[in-house]
Amino acid sequence: MTIWEMLAVLVAGIGAGTINTIVGSGTLITFPVLLATGLPPVVANVSNTIGLVPGSISGAIGYRKELAGQRARILRLGATALVGGLIGAILLLWLPSSAFDTIVPVLIGLALILVVLQPKLSAALKRRRENRGETTGPHPDGGPALLVGLLLASAYGGYFGAAQGVLYLSLMGLLLNDSLQRINGVKNILGAVVNGVAAVFFLFVAEVDWTAVLLIAVGSALGGQLGARIGRRLPPTVLRGVIALVGLVAITQLLLKQTS
Repeated sequence: MTIWEMLAVLVAGIGAGTINTIVGSGTLITFPVLLATGLPPVVANVSNTIGLVPGSISGAIGYRKELAGQRARILRLGATALVGGLIGAILLLWLPSSAFDTIVPVLIGLALILVVLQPKLSAALKRRRENRGETTGPHPDGGPALLVGLLLASAYGGYFGAAQGVLYLSLMGLLLNDSLQRINGVKNILGAVVNGVAAVFFLFVAEVDWTAVLLIAVGSALGGQLGARIGRRLPPTVLRGVIALVGLVAITQLLLKQTS
């Protein structure tokens, strides 16, 4: 890489770490930049995944206050994310890059609908339980539906990861009875788990560009702290708006990629 390409990758890493901590979809920033430097798509994807691990950890640390009291939930959901992330990493090396192209924009679109409508959907579910005379609320850990959804979302995250955070937020926002900020803290942990297990797998079986990894790692770690400062101050309504905007950008980029 030239010095200007290295600077571009570093700045992209900062942007990705910031947006990943607030919402997700940081890969949509770093991946195109890596391709622009001349890296092959799979090498760029692998290097990007490894480089974003410090950013995920940094963002999770920034949300440590919101993570208080969620240890059991994190362990349960984290184990599911770990398995899904490993499956996705394996699929990346086995399947063609076009394998997910059709379904991913649809998944992100559904996730956005769930994020935007989550307050109304949760209220409707609550009324339904009350009408049935049920005295218990939603499952404290989301139940089997959340585990299956997170397994699939994590497999996608290990495979590519664009808008993975949007999928997590939509699933947990609908199926967990908790604030969006506390859910966002858990999302950052799950992102770190998925990126981490995929990174370890890639270290043994895939080609890595270590210059790209180092630049993204430094940038995303800085961005993780910046994203935590910004994200924790956003009201729920504004945070949902940011999620929707990022998700729409993700869908647009993925659809343009298919037509190019």
